[in-house]
Amino acid sequence: MELTEHLFRHEWGRMVGAVTRIFGVHNLALAEDVVQEAFCRATEVWPWRGVPENPSAWLMATAKNCALDVLRRERTARTFAPDLGRLLESEGALAPVIEEAFGPHAMQDDLLRMMFSCCHPHLAQEAQVALMLHILCGFSVAEIASALVSSHAAIEKRIARGKKTLARSRRLFDVTEPGEFSSRLPAVDTALYLLFNEGYHGANAAFAVRTELCREAMRLTAILLEHPLCATPRTYALAALMCLNAARLPGRIDASGNLSSLFDQDRSAWDRPLIGEGMSFLELSAQGSDAGEYHLEAAIASIHAAAHAIEDTDWAKVVSLYDSLMTMRPTPIIALNRAIAIAQRDGPDRGIEEIEAIADADRLTSYPFYWAALGEFELRRHRCGFAQEHFRAALTQARNDAERHFFSQRLQAAQTATRP
Repeated sequence: MELTEHLFRHEWGRMVGAVTRIFGVHNLALAEDVVQEAFCRATEVWPWRGVPENPSAWLMATAKNCALDVLRRERTARTFAPDLGRLLESEGALAPVIEEAFGPHAMQDDLLRMMFSCCHPHLAQEAQVALMLHILCGFSVAEIASALVSSHAAIEKRIARGKKTLARSRRLFDVTEPGEFSSRLPAVDTALYLLFNEGYHGANAAFAVRTELCREAMRLTAILLEHPLCATPRTYALAALMCLNAARLPGRIDASGNLSSLFDQDRSAWDRPLIGEGMSFLELSAQGSDAGEYHLEAAIASIHAAAHAIEDTDWAKVVSLYDSLMTMRPTPIIALNRAIAIAQRDGPDRGIEEIEAIADADRLTSYPFYWAALGEFELRRHRCGFAQEHFRAALTQARNDAERHFFSQRLQAAQTATRP
């Protein structure tokens, strides 16, 4: 079961991309049905005959045969990919066309085509992320709704609208046009950034961290970097940010599933090889002349990753980077993170001043870590009553059991500190 699920996550997008390249994006639903049929046959056959030596190759062969059956059955009843045209009208050309479409290089290009197609400029960012999860990663509507903290009906509509937009385009994104790449790559990077953040910071009701979303975002970003037109400083910075943050995940959630703050994490649990990979990506991102948002966020993550203890953190540099980030993306969340860094550098009084100065701070009142930051600052100022009020507010806004447990512990610490 675990093997099938692993293959499903890693092969689904490549197979859908290959079949869609043959059938045309207007037949996306049919392409998904063909790939689904291949996986269904695996779940039926493998328990009896055993898992084949190369399960990926088995799935590919099955999908190829299913696609060939569909073309033979329906090629006179429906139109397929317009750029393949007459090749699909000839019986002798069908098998070679499918064989070529399932070649390793072609499938990698098809996955890129699908990734860029999902980021169609007529689609909202939320729809782009939902399509990526559904088409490239094989997530169900229910899984996406849970991951993106939305209703099943809303996600279903979002995906349906997205697929209609793709169908109207009639063809997948063209990976041979450099101009097209450069114009749409920022949207692809943004969608992957949002996907990673949903896993790392998401407001899921069941899990504080959705590691599988982080992994999918990292996997798709790695695929981007394999194409020379996509290996830009911005995308390298994005990859660095993902690696450096993901490396800290083993310390962020303990063995019992409880949250641990950056100040209390067991840094020996951090993934040092992944930190090294992130640092390498950060160096590659410096090849360009401009430092964007991902560069700044990755640089902040690198400072945390390089510090062997919280006391070793260069908070002055972190504050300076947040100052630069605020000029590019002045959001309340970034302002809050900047205030926390300032409190580490200058003390809790300054941290509270900075929080009180945040523009649109009312947008943070439903964010539990806003109240938790205030609670921590008041606790450090030995104003334990105020700290308790803030931790109780954080508890009321907690989004899952891990957060509730974490804030309960901080509330208990504030209550204990008031006792003689």
